Amino acid sequence: MSKPLIRVEGLKKSYITEAGDLEVLKGIDLQIWPGEMVSIVGASGVGKSTLLHILGTLDRPTTGNVFFNEIDVFSLNDQELAQFRNKSIGFVFQFHHLLPEFTALENVMMPAIIGGLTHEEARVRAMDLLQQLGLSGRLEHRPGELSGGEQQRVAVARALVMNPEVVLADEPTGNLDTRTGNELFDLLKRLNSEKGITFLVVTHNEALASRCSRIIKMVDGRIEDPLS
Repeated sequence: MSKPLIRVEGLKKSYITEAGDLEVLKGIDLQIWPGEMVSIVGASGVGKSTLLHILGTLDRPTTGNVFFNEIDVFSLNDQELAQFRNKSIGFVFQFHHLLPEFTALENVMMPAIIGGLTHEEARVRAMDLLQQLGLSGRLEHRPGELSGGEQQRVAVARALVMNPEVVLADEPTGNLDTRTGNELFDLLKRLNSEKGITFLVVTHNEALASRCSRIIKMVDGRIEDPLS
């Protein structure tokens, strides 16, 4: 059997508040395997987004370890961690976070340019992805000129431009109507099955979660069934 892509051990996260320490994650043990499409479900406030942000190295745990291909990612220095994040992890958020002054093509090119590709290499890669995602006629449109579903597809293209090993999606359909949300999820499923991209998706939508290969339920900062 292959090794896990992501391995989490004893993960805890607390924040300092005026009322004292707020413990959000209370000891997470988790394995994500290459090619999986995993959903994380649970009520608001149980720590789903916090877990995703730590797995994406956007935040650091209070205690515990995250191994990515057996590398302890939080042993890396800040520069190494930024390079790892750019090359290995793609992000899709509920609110797409596209830069409004740039075109769809430029938004998708940006991580590739930051990652060291030439302008032309980034352009070719971004154009190819946008065409694959049905946006060939929207390359020069700015986010404000795109529908919500189109903006999220641009965000998906941006997440994929560095050929990451895993895409972390935090409520990617949460700001879309039902039909558009289903279409976006169809797209993620297709990318998972055809390209073997590993997806970890936080969602409140139980119908969409049930379409993933595995469901992880969080309750009060913990995984309800640690064997799942």
